[in-house]
Amino acid sequence: MGLNSTPAADRVHIGIFGKRNTGKSSVINAITGQSLAIVSEVKGTTTDPVSKAMELLPLGPVVLIDTPGLDDEGTLGKLRVQKSYQVLNKTDVALLVADAAQGLLPEDEALVRRFREKEIPYLIVYNKLDLVPRAHPDQGGDEIWISAATGENIHALKEKIARMVPTGGTTPPIVADLLSPLDFVVLVTPIDQSAPKGRLILPQQQTIRDVLEADATAIVVKEHQLRDTLCSLGKKPKLVITDSQVFSKVSADVPRDIPLTSFSILFARHKGILEDTVAGVRAVETLEDGDKVLICEGCTHHRQCDDIGTVKLPRWLRAHTGRKLDFVFASGSEFPSNLSPYRLIVHCGGCMLNEREVKYRMRCAKNQGVPMTNYGILIAYVQGILKRSVEPFPAIALRLED
Repeated sequence: MGLNSTPAADRVHIGIFGKRNTGKSSVINAITGQSLAIVSEVKGTTTDPVSKAMELLPLGPVVLIDTPGLDDEGTLGKLRVQKSYQVLNKTDVALLVADAAQGLLPEDEALVRRFREKEIPYLIVYNKLDLVPRAHPDQGGDEIWISAATGENIHALKEKIARMVPTGGTTPPIVADLLSPLDFVVLVTPIDQSAPKGRLILPQQQTIRDVLEADATAIVVKEHQLRDTLCSLGKKPKLVITDSQVFSKVSADVPRDIPLTSFSILFARHKGILEDTVAGVRAVETLEDGDKVLICEGCTHHRQCDDIGTVKLPRWLRAHTGRKLDFVFASGSEFPSNLSPYRLIVHCGGCMLNEREVKYRMRCAKNQGVPMTNYGILIAYVQGILKRSVEPFPAIALRLED
């Protein structure tokens, strides 16, 4: 992912739902003008949700998600339908594709109810208009009649989708609002065995871009270069941002009058869950022997010998609590619907998840009474530097003193 590419997490996620053989894949191909989805007369060609990041005018960068049919059958079919419903957790705009000749069926109506429950903007797309021998209603409200085969009303469909996209999000940028033009920001990015070859990880890339958007200066260093770099700058940086894994060393090297935080903490704020994750970390002190802790990552990657999620975090938690804890690990789209077995959830920064899905996971945890924190906040807490690491956010820092 280059600095000029919009990360998938920051793209509008458009979910395409419907029964088998209503032409969902044909609609995707008609909208994009490309053969992105496999089209077949055989029911159930799409067996798993398939995502494609692309530019879609007049919208811009989007992720299109083609889902299995809502009427899939058998044991595997039920699992596929469940996966389709899971896609709702990250859907910003939903398209329900129905056969124009059949209208809405019970499976469709059940999904519309879910759209409304989850407050997802949606559009009912009646496809195969070319096969309906009658006049169709006006293209108004939350419905539209199209033909993916002939292209009729596809342009109108794209215009409707563009008008449905939420604008003016309520969550802040990653860091730009904390900066003024010409400020210096030092970013500490360890390059070790767990770092990807030839590139920076996504949170580092995105943060650098956000610094530049603020007309500030990003200075990127390894952890062992930090002290000398600070001495040679000539003026204090506005902020030091570090990878959480080296939080303790960086905190020792950064003078107390220079604000310090981590990429993970910035992303908790960016995704709208900073207050909840800071509150959730207090549950560490209530853990007892045998308690289950869920450690969750939003992406999948090859795990190294000293992996942060499966090795370092459990080690730090055991050392801090002195308890014999039972750790369970989940990654990618895996997030348990039943969280009751867990006494604490520790989530990654969520850079690969869009805001809707991150907030959905936090809402699930809160509704089931399970505290949830994130990697950076937990690491700062067990290393005794949480208060310092949230001082750039005064409202959060004040709550820690309560």
